[in-house]
Amino acid sequence: MTIDHAQTLPPGPRRSIEIDRDEALRLLGSVAFGRIVFTRHALPTIRPVNHILDNGDIIIRTHEGAALTSRARQADGQGVVVAYEADAIDPDRHLGWSVTVTGYAHLVTEPEELARYRALLNPWVNQTMDYAVRIRPDLITGLRITDANT
Repeated sequence: MTIDHAQTLPPGPRRSIEIDRDEALRLLGSVAFGRIVFTRHALPTIRPVNHILDNGDIIIRTHEGAALTSRARQADGQGVVVAYEADAIDPDRHLGWSVTVTGYAHLVTEPEELARYRALLNPWVNQTMDYAVRIRPDLITGLRITDANT
């Protein structure tokens, strides 16, 4: 294994500061990319996806063969437990933030609502995405990584 030492660490230590729910949701809404975590065959699975925030809910698009589509379809009325993480961390300065949301995911089944999300959220992959999933946050945590000297 080769370790690339070309990148030097920034001077000084870092500290993490917890951010409140409102700030965490604001930050989450400021980016379009995150990672969804769900259970597949009793093991955690992580997928990168793009998202929008709609009235505090996270909306992503999926397709017929997606594991998350299948899991959400099989879940009872409560939905399927998922986690969602997004961040913006500068790789050179090692500063930024991270937000994690835990909640229940449901397939969006209302035709007008689904059409609205299809218009608002364009998948980044070249694949037909006929489904949308809504994640209702129950637990929202976030932290900001700052220079410890400021």
